[in-house]
Amino acid sequence: MRIKAAVLNKMGVEPPYAKTKPLSIEEFDLDDPGHGEVMVKIGAAGLCHSDLSVIDGNRPRPTPMVLGHEAAGVVEKLGPGVDDLKVGDHVVMVFVPSCGHCVPCAEGRPALCEPGAVANGAGTLLSGARRLHRNGSDVHHHLGCSAFAEYATVSRRSLVKIDKELPLDEAALFGAVAVGARRVVAVDLSDEKLGLARQLGATDTFNPGSPNAVDEIRAATGGGVEFAFEMAGSVRAMDLAYKITRRGGTTVTAGLPPPTHTFALTQVNLVAEERTVKGSYIGTCVPSRDLPRYIELYRRGKLPVDRLMSGRLKLEEINAGFDRLHEGKAVRQVVVF
Repeated sequence: MRIKAAVLNKMGVEPPYAKTKPLSIEEFDLDDPGHGEVMVKIGAAGLCHSDLSVIDGNRPRPTPMVLGHEAAGVVEKLGPGVDDLKVGDHVVMVFVPSCGHCVPCAEGRPALCEPGAVANGAGTLLSGARRLHRNGSDVHHHLGCSAFAEYATVSRRSLVKIDKELPLDEAALFGAVAVGARRVVAVDLSDEKLGLARQLGATDTFNPGSPNAVDEIRAATGGGVEFAFEMAGSVRAMDLAYKITRRGGTTVTAGLPPPTHTFALTQVNLVAEERTVKGSYIGTCVPSRDLPRYIELYRRGKLPVDRLMSGRLKLEEINAGFDRLHEGKAVRQVVVF
């Protein structure tokens, strides 16, 4: 099948992306699904910092590569061996395919799937295949999805079936987690985003541009927060998150900084204050179990992910969209097909 998609031919192109156009809209040949694979007609795909970090070269990946990994769509074709989906089903994509057999998968930690990580690093599907081609040459897949495209062929292990009643542009936003908390502190350099955080339930907001931000947060929370989540992929943000975590608390990082960046901490605090520092990938969730739960919470009004949507784009507008993401002017933009 001939499809249109956004391909990154070379990493490290400088912004403004609307001018330099690191993503080129081109035509490709897309193979039918092989064993255990599914072809999906993409309905919507979100722009994420994980895509941006490949564009700017902070997370090296093989090129050429069709980007996009947060997406929702409709099943178009089924490969041999796929008997739990049917044509017309609505699905969301998961950016780490779970083989179901390695040690992490057997332990209920599919985000750490070992074959999935190998395939993602190599730019292939879980099977090791590449189903995208340009002028007879293979094109790499981004995180097993390559969703900035009209259609994508992916592993069945990269898909979660969802309710057809959920609009696809909203379904593409689901990489979310909901938790009850007495107090929620939001920290961001953007006052506009802090305003949105207050609308979404933050009880306290702080701009870390203040030289006394750490002291202000610790004072406001009676010695620091119990759980601090760093989401920016920034060592500076991680340092602040660690410093505002109270004694006995946990600092969690879910951001993805460049692989050369390191985080230094005072080791004695880990013991003397019984601190915990941990990472979280895909929200440390089990997508097949948790994404339907999150969707149900959304439909009950408990998880308003639609409020995170900054705008809808055409595929041809994708470079300008990444400019807005790079400049911190957008929370989540969605390419709608």
